[in-house]
Order: sequence, then structure tokens, then C-alpha cells
Amino acid sequence: MKKLYIETFGCQMNVKDSEHIIAELSDEYTTTQNPEEAELILLNTCSVREKPVQKLFSELGALKKKNPDAKFGVCGCTASHMGKEIIKRAPFVSFVLGARNVSRIKEALNTPKAVITDINYDDTTYIFKNTRKNPYKDFVNIMVGCDKKCSFCIVPKTRGKELSIPMDLILKQVEKLANEGVKEITLLGQNVNNYGKRFSVDHPKVDFTDLLREVSKIAGIERIRFTSPHPLHADDRFLDEFANNPKICKHIHFPLQSGSSEILKAMRRGYTKEWFLNRCEIIRQIPDVSITTDIIVGFPGESEKDFEETMDVLEKVRFEQIFSFVYSPRPLTEAAQMSNQVDKQTAKERLYRLQQRHGEILDEIAKNQIGKIYKVLIDEPGSGKSDNFFTVKIPETDKYLGEIVDVKITEANKHTLKGEVI
Repeated sequence: MKKLYIETFGCQMNVKDSEHIIAELSDEYTTTQNPEEAELILLNTCSVREKPVQKLFSELGALKKKNPDAKFGVCGCTASHMGKEIIKRAPFVSFVLGARNVSRIKEALNTPKAVITDINYDDTTYIFKNTRKNPYKDFVNIMVGCDKKCSFCIVPKTRGKELSIPMDLILKQVEKLANEGVKEITLLGQNVNNYGKRFSVDHPKVDFTDLLREVSKIAGIERIRFTSPHPLHADDRFLDEFANNPKICKHIHFPLQSGSSEILKAMRRGYTKEWFLNRCEIIRQIPDVSITTDIIVGFPGESEKDFEETMDVLEKVRFEQIFSFVYSPRPLTEAAQMSNQVDKQTAKERLYRLQQRHGEILDEIAKNQIGKIYKVLIDEPGSGKSDNFFTVKIPETDKYLGEIVDVKITEANKHTLKGEVI
């Protein structure tokens, strides 16, 4: 068989898209970690982080030097918004496939200089072949696209309007995974807790809480995760299900973005600092729950007072993990056109202060883990994830692979816990 080399940038949805691509091409290609031996090289791109276009062409150039005879394709979000411009700038690229068009990978591969970037394309009822790297856990897409109008985000322009995948298809996929031995699934969507807003087929009225309840009934599935819920849609019914459904892992990734209500308004996030803190106060009533988040500093118009509001939320919520970034303008977004851009040096200094303080909080959190007992899914020799998403190391052995075991924590630092099975 021919060999495929694929690089994936960005979010878990991109990771799942890459797995779908690999599965769709599995009758012709087997994957390789060595680009120099591949007949086909694919880059599955992201538009969210800083300088994605430069990263794309830099990586294309480097890979072309390593393997000048390979066929090249560019997929993902940067492919969606750049389209044929990619082939103009890198003529050796054979095709461009947008993030909303993954099911058309064979069409792209077999069409010279194909540019398939239709953000309105509907593949919510397409049954993908399946492949995964871990036999005990998997990701399951429950929706595509995004209807939000966050002023900093390009995703609606690259993934199109929000469509939910029919519930029966999701449940059939989860049942199939359970029969294959998967114990943990992660439900994926840009705003998962807005599931059910719109389908492309006739469908009973359902919401994300309904879906969680139905998935949890499937025998063999012992753990349910999801990412990412939107704070705006974190209503009491959803939080009650999160708290009380024993199969739902007690970890929630809850993107804050900013602690300033004024900046949140400029970001078009739809909620206030007070709403976010209220939701977190309810979540924190759950024993041993963990809350992780995303934070942008230096958004246009952010004053020192606005930044201090973010620091105040950090102090009050004490996130177990944050993904924090200096704001960088994205093409096709409202925020990129704003005149009140924050000086980069000021933004970098704020990011440093945020990360330094969070590091201190993590040290304090780590100290409190000693002696605790967590249920851990051992998904590789000597390592696994606790219910609340801590990485937990145990003495390396194959003995517990695929099992959920009780582990008593004996050592802890801000990134990893160590323990012994009891």
C-alpha cells in the first residue's frame, strides 16, 4: 500500500477530522511518521492561533525539500479561507480541502488542482469510516459549524453555519465504539451545549442534556466527556445533568476569554463576568471538579482595569488549567479592523503576569492532591487520566491497561500526579 503522512494543527475537531481522512483513505494508504517515505503528504490546518498562514507555507516548503516527489494536499480551516490562493503561492500543492468538506477527501485526491471549500456543505448524515489511536477512548462529533459571531474568531467563516448531527446516528456510533471496547468518549462541537438548535433533516426537538442522558444509557461506555461548552448556554438543567450523571466526567472546559464584561461585549461573547462567575460557583459545588479555560489578553481596547478583571476571575475560580494567548488579529474578523489595538509589549507583559500567577495557583492545587484517591482510566502503560482530567502516572505496567482503577496520589506537581493503585 501507498503511504500517507499527515500533520494536524489546532483543536480536537481537527484531530478527529484527520482520523476521518485516514480512515477514508485506508483502502489505498497506510500512515507513516516519516514524510520522506510518503507518497501523499497532507497538512490539516488551523486558523485560530497566531500566524497560521506563515506556518502553513513554511511547513509546506520544508516538507517539499524532504520529499519533492510526494503529492501534497492542504486541508482544514486555513484551506477554507484561503482556497485557491494556496495553490497560487505553492503550485506543487495538488488539492485544497476545506474543514467542512472532509467527507469529500477522495474526490479532492482524484481531481487535479481541486479546491473544495464549500462552508455550506452538509455531511452531518455521512457515515465516516472509523479509526482511532487509542483502543479505550475516542472522539465523537455531534455537530459541525458555528453560529456565534465572536468578533475575534474566524471559525464561522471556515466551518460554516451550525448543524447538529442526528441523535440516532450519534448513538449508533457510540454503541459501535462500546462494542469495540471503548470505555470513554468525548463529544465534540464548537459549542456542544447548543446541540439540537438546527438539523438538516426532520428531527424531534432535543438538546444537549437530552443527548447526554441517552449516551449515558449505552452499556460499556463508562465515561463521557465533552468539549467545548459555551458559558452562554450553561443553563441550570445542563449543569444539573453535569453534576449528577455518574458517567459524566467531572471536568469542564469553560472558555472565559476575558474577565471584563466590557471586553466580553466587544468580543460578542453574549455573557458577563457575573454570569460566568455564577456558573463557576455552581460547578465548584461538585466534589473534586476541575475547570479549565481559554483566556485572551490584549484584546483591542483592553485597559489595565479590564485586565485586572480577568485576574480577579482567575483568583475566584482558580482554574486547574488555562490556555492563554496574546490577541492576534485573524483575517475576516471584526476585531482585526478595530482601531484600538493594544500594544504588543503591553499584551505580552499582561500574559506573563497571568501565567505567573496561575503557576502559583497550580502549585497550591498540586499540594492539595496528595493523599486523594481518584478513579483513573489507564490508557497506556503507566499513565492515564483521572475523572477530573489530571494526568496520573503509576508504576509502568501493562497489568491495568484499559481498566478504570482507584489510584491514591503520592506525589504531585503542577502538570502531573503520581500514585499507586489501591
